[in-house]
Amino acid sequence: MDVSLLPYRPCVGVMAINRDGNVWVGRRAQARFHNEGRGNWWQMPQGGIDEGEDPAHAALRELREETGMDSVEILAQSPRWYTYDLPRELVGKAWGGRYRGQTQVWFAVRFTGDDSQIDIAPRDGAEAEFDDWKWAPIGELTELIVPFKREVYAQIVQAFAHLARPLRG
Repeated sequence: MDVSLLPYRPCVGVMAINRDGNVWVGRRAQARFHNEGRGNWWQMPQGGIDEGEDPAHAALRELREETGMDSVEILAQSPRWYTYDLPRELVGKAWGGRYRGQTQVWFAVRFTGDDSQIDIAPRDGAEAEFDDWKWAPIGELTELIVPFKREVYAQIVQAFAHLARPLRG
């Protein structure tokens, strides 16, 4: 298979920041590891953009679907789209073999709700995306993510670091 002929999957990512300036991450559920290789990986919410869907709408939809969060306000959009390639051994397995990686636009949002509103249980018969979640300092994000996504995460952390600060009052 000539990987270079495969397109990138259009995707959104969401950095949800709480009042303390920490970032929401979910631990990838065991059933999902076939897309990323084995490991104890954590990541921020992300997902595909539906045909004709506005990226900001897709970001809020994915956040709600994966975490139950809907008490959020968009703070910023990433200055550009970021692209990563799947490792060769995962091309042909992830996303039905249709893509070589993802191209992503990211949004930073402020979570204004209470942690009791967060619900990672699967919805509408979907597979569980995450089996655990936590708030993490922004500086830990690149070490938590699967290695082939680290470069993108480092760029997102740099773009949004100024927003991951505790709220006053």
